[in-house]
Amino acid sequence: MTTLILGGTGKTGRRVAQHVDQARIASRGTGFDLGDPSSWALDGVTAVYLVEPDLQAEPRLPRFVAEAVAAGARRLVLLSAPRAGEEGHPLYSAERAVRESGVGWTILHPNWFAQNFSEGPWAQGIRDGVLTLPTGEGRVPFIDAEDIAEVAAAALTGDRHDGEVYELTGPRAVSFGEAVALIARAAGREIEHEDVDPEAFVERQTAYGVPLPVARLLTGLLTDLRDGRGADLGDGVERALGRPPRSFEDFVAGTTWT
Repeated sequence: MTTLILGGTGKTGRRVAQHVDQARIASRGTGFDLGDPSSWALDGVTAVYLVEPDLQAEPRLPRFVAEAVAAGARRLVLLSAPRAGEEGHPLYSAERAVRESGVGWTILHPNWFAQNFSEGPWAQGIRDGVLTLPTGEGRVPFIDAEDIAEVAAAALTGDRHDGEVYELTGPRAVSFGEAVALIARAAGREIEHEDVDPEAFVERQTAYGVPLPVARLLTGLLTDLRDGRGADLGDGVERALGRPPRSFEDFVAGTTWT
């Protein structure tokens, strides 16, 4: 039973690998390229953890799914996103391909990762002492990547999760100000959340080299939070694992802040 893990060195992929036997890591470091079928190495693969690292690329997962199933994969777990089942979303074709694959499948819809504060796009702001985002007082039930990985591993190794779409969130929504205050207390230093005008945020991102369409997409997702969207709680962790999700406080306490 060999599980191929796309993005196997990423925030969720490397954690999934710790929970499954016979994990085969697919990453740039292993020569894997989702855009190059000659690099896919699907022989012997029975289950696949699917991740699309570049939402701006032309859809690549549908072809990969077809090739994996043809090569013998019998279980697929897709790391997707809320509302990805709606036509026009960058992951819509991936979800459709998984659902129509003819094998066992599970789709994960995680909310914003708690680890964005520690090892993702907001980590530098935390280190600098000022996290500047156009999120206002918006609240988010941040999901711990460890919970995502445990749900994914359960779905990769057992058929009880076939046909399930899991909405993955933490147990309560917190504002960015509250989140940063919790981190500051744990780190023992001053850290602030600073709200910023959306257009100013776009300009800042493009100044750092982010392509304008990507900057606008990211800014739109963040301003959605400011406007009160994205605060709904999901029951996916409890349905999949039979326990509540980890709280943001638990994430902060279990993280080393430098």
